[in-house]
Amino acid sequence: MAASFSVDLLLPIFLAVHLLLTAQFASCNNGRRTGDGLDTDSGFSIPLEHSFEVDDFPRFRERGSLTLKGGRETAVSLAQAQLTEEDRNILKEVAAVDGLYRIRVPRVSLQTDRQTDRQSDGYLTAFVRACSMVESHLSDVITLHTDVSGYLIGVSIVTLPGACRGAEVEDEVDLEAFNTTLSIMGPVNAPAPETALFIERMEQEMEKKGKSPQEQKSFFAKYWYLILGGAVFLMATSSAQPPAGGNNEQN
Repeated sequence: MAASFSVDLLLPIFLAVHLLLTAQFASCNNGRRTGDGLDTDSGFSIPLEHSFEVDDFPRFRERGSLTLKGGRETAVSLAQAQLTEEDRNILKEVAAVDGLYRIRVPRVSLQTDRQTDRQSDGYLTAFVRACSMVESHLSDVITLHTDVSGYLIGVSIVTLPGACRGAEVEDEVDLEAFNTTLSIMGPVNAPAPETALFIERMEQEMEKKGKSPQEQKSFFAKYWYLILGGAVFLMATSSAQPPAGGNNEQN
């Protein structure tokens, strides 16, 4: 009787302790579910540099910074500073002598797991006429070209508009901040040859030739007049020949 009483008394105490420990463990694990991971979608930056010199000898300096974020589709953003008064004056001088405006980026992979390969293969460079850069009021389109593995293989730049017309430009208003459109272009698959259509056309051409009456004419149908003329000529020449045996003797 006493043993039964002690078991009945200890069972509720054991259940209470078990519930208390479970509640404390749940509160320690609050805020993160089992299986949650850390955010690994971190990007990296590469410099965008430019050069515009009167002596046409490139001396690159930083124009801005490209931030690349990997994923299913690589995202890219651009942060760039305004041109200083000295830079604006130099750019106008270069434009006056029809010089070049150059940009360059390091040849890297856009995949975040290959950041150790960055800046190991030199730079990719592109240029436009400095006058077009001035007359476009620093409005340009920069395109990063990649291969199938996401590696940078080229960079291009165009201005909007792209022609130089000799228009007047105000330094403080038009040549202060860049207006840049940035994009990434991967490889484009070439169109597949239309083999089936070509074969179908060839079969149609051969069918037309097979049904043509000119192709169905026989040799005799084409050259009957020559054959007939030759036969008449042979008959005429054979009838004109003298009989064999010479002249007949008279008694």
